[in-house]
Amino acid sequence: MPYDASKMQDWEIAEAAEANLPTPDQWRERLGLEKDEVIPYGRLCKLDFMKIIERLKARPDGKYVEITAITPTPLGEGKSTTSLGLIEGLGKRGKNAGGCLRQPSGGPTMNIKGTAAGGGNALLIPMTEFSMGLTGDINDITNAHNLAMVALTARMQHERNYDDEQLLARTGMRRLDVDPTRVEMSWVMDFCAQSLRNIVVGLGGRLDGYTMQSRFNIAVGSELMAILSIATDLADLRERIGHITVAYDRKGNPVTTSDLEVAGAMTAWMRNTINPTLCSTVEYQPCMVHAGPFANIAVGQSSIIGDRIGLKLFDYHVTESGFAADIGFEKFWNVKCRYSGLKPHVSVLTASVRALKMHGGGPTVVPGRPLPDEYRKENLGLLERGLPNLIHHLHTIKLSGIRPVVCINCFATDTDEEIKLIRRAAEAVGVRCAAATHWANGGEGALELADAVIEAAEEETPFGFLYMMDMKLRDRVERIARTVYGATGATWTPEAEAKAKAFEADPKYDDYATMMVKTHLSLTHDPTLKGVPKGWVLPIKDVLVYSGAKFLCPVAGTISLMPGTSSNPAFRRIDVDTATGKVRGLF
Repeated sequence: MPYDASKMQDWEIAEAAEANLPTPDQWRERLGLEKDEVIPYGRLCKLDFMKIIERLKARPDGKYVEITAITPTPLGEGKSTTSLGLIEGLGKRGKNAGGCLRQPSGGPTMNIKGTAAGGGNALLIPMTEFSMGLTGDINDITNAHNLAMVALTARMQHERNYDDEQLLARTGMRRLDVDPTRVEMSWVMDFCAQSLRNIVVGLGGRLDGYTMQSRFNIAVGSELMAILSIATDLADLRERIGHITVAYDRKGNPVTTSDLEVAGAMTAWMRNTINPTLCSTVEYQPCMVHAGPFANIAVGQSSIIGDRIGLKLFDYHVTESGFAADIGFEKFWNVKCRYSGLKPHVSVLTASVRALKMHGGGPTVVPGRPLPDEYRKENLGLLERGLPNLIHHLHTIKLSGIRPVVCINCFATDTDEEIKLIRRAAEAVGVRCAAATHWANGGEGALELADAVIEAAEEETPFGFLYMMDMKLRDRVERIARTVYGATGATWTPEAEAKAKAFEADPKYDDYATMMVKTHLSLTHDPTLKGVPKGWVLPIKDVLVYSGAKFLCPVAGTISLMPGTSSNPAFRRIDVDTATGKVRGLF
């Protein structure tokens, strides 16, 4: 029986379910794994990627299901909840189902969003471990990233102090002559700390470092996290780490981690991160957790490694893309699938009545404040005016050839007539639609969704990319802007266009992925514009380079890689029961 989610908080449901959490040995037996393919971490375990893939390389892949969403409210529309609910629903239908989700950052967990563990009876457990570090991947990434900054700043200090070239040579170093105004990397930590966005380091004397401006970003925004999400194995991880550009010298040449002779040590810190961590739904379906890159500036997906393992272990493997289909699905489609060579069968578009009402002109939704009455009472006119946002995202998914299924993530305040209105809109464009109550009812509430996915997954799909890799950067951006966002085109600042032309002229960048950077709260670059805006142009202000991940990131609008902590953060409600040692207040 599902837990009473209307009366129990998520941490209470998690605590009750965790009493029967399978042990690593039980998971090994259940999933048919060898003893040395499971790496125990207390009551959790990691899966040894290289050993599992080698042993199961001839096994056919299962069905590949991706979860995305319409343009969300600032509260989110329940993609993680839907992912877990679908896995539970497939389990109720007797299917061998599992998935892989992103690891949450400590920043959002301790700030506004709270944990990304889903909710209610569609919840990932063990919830406390999942929400607070898990098996240490983010910690390892933080250490590896900051080690690169240690190497850079120490090198700059020693080069300044060793003016004599012969003395410098005796240290085994060659002069890199780093330009202190062109340091590309930051320091990182996994919290939202706006006071660290702009700092000065090296204050003091000559022995206290090199004095210069610097900054902190959030750890999950590190290029190392982006690399982990797309790496295919340890050798690929090592090679990519060695190509990371840390800074530029005074002649404009890149200074890489290999130049600093730190790439090997960074990989040593990250050697265990290539193995996904195995967690569970509250109904004891397996779900891996691996990687957690920003969806704004990086690919916003769990790892290719996790999907490769899942497709071998499960008949139905579920993964989730960050943010809405214009960002997360577009990157899943044109970047992740291109890199992995994997062909998806179904994409589930998560929608909610409240988000569609917002797109129909409803009042502003503000986290931490009560929802206005328009979102809690039936309003068919407001809902109908928001339906074009749903149709727009369905059109985007159809362009890939992947079969879309609409999941209405139902809330207690939704009415039957509102649900019927969304169904009619989806069916009018030839798309399956399922209403799901997995938050309240777990797998039983996701049976209609599971049936729709099973049915859709049996149909052949002519999967293809939006653009080929020989298309120039500016042409790719133009196509994405027009086709995925609904813009009339893209404009470039002189600085951004100069960068784009330089990249297009250099064959080194021909195989770099195009990783668009814009707000997730609108189809446009302006988060205040809801619905499906018409007659607008996408402004590209800059192009960022991630040379290890091989990303070119055209930037539309303003983006910060260090979020700020709100005036009413989640950490105010989190505590520990000193009698039991259990964490309370996570949500």
